[in-house]
Amino acid sequence: MSNNSAASTYQQLAARGASPVGLVVSLYDTILRDFRRAQAALIAGNVEQRVFELNHALTVIAHLQSVLNHDRGGEAAKTFDRFYEIARAMILDASVRCTAESLQKLIATFTSIRQAWQQIEPQSAATQSFLSQSNLAPTPAALPLAPQTEPPNAPRSSNWSA
Repeated sequence: MSNNSAASTYQQLAARGASPVGLVVSLYDTILRDFRRAQAALIAGNVEQRVFELNHALTVIAHLQSVLNHDRGGEAAKTFDRFYEIARAMILDASVRCTAESLQKLIATFTSIRQAWQQIEPQSAATQSFLSQSNLAPTPAALPLAPQTEPPNAPRSSNWSA
């Protein structure tokens, strides 16, 4: 998937009314897909694919970390910044250890956080609707990575690398 395609997909989702929280959930879905593909590649003995998938997850996490608003986010932004640092270290460790257990731990961790984001999405959507009606809604920045629609174990069709 090219960055232009991803940015276009993000803009289409934003135009359809996807909330910023909904977009974060979609990025977590992308990370989880990357981990599951890396797990499948590990089982298949495909080192190149495993590394590619983990690198892609690192790229998505780096983007999430780069768009944290420390001025408005306060302690929550600091906490997510620390979490993303730890997550990147966990991914690098999983890449070196090459065990199914290390990848499963990443999947479990990101699944629970994705679920938390998904639970607050309805509240966020209601707030976003109110802000839109009062012309106070923030304009989301274009993300270089967007959700993908293929199944979690489907092979990637591009030669994109981190």
